[in-house]
Amino acid sequence: MSDHAAEIQTVSQLFKILGDPTRLRILLFLEKGERNVSAISEALTMEQSAVSHQLKLLRDNRLVKARRDGKAMLYSLDDHHVLDILEQTFEHVSHH
Repeated sequence: MSDHAAEIQTVSQLFKILGDPTRLRILLFLEKGERNVSAISEALTMEQSAVSHQLKLLRDNRLVKARRDGKAMLYSLDDHHVLDILEQTFEHVSHH
């Protein structure tokens, strides 16, 4: 089991990040496609600075990615695995 210690630590960190309702709401909103901070903060009725902070955590943990479009940064889910994790988790919760 000790040979998986690094992976276990990484998975644990991922679940900590996913354990926050605001970050989950951001991820679910980004399921609809690429969005800028303004659109995300408006949809979640949150301050842009708070959304930016959460997006940084999500980027640092490779759950979202960003690309520059002129002056704006557009955020999207990092890859299909993010949706798979969310779908499986919600399916598990609704199953019980």
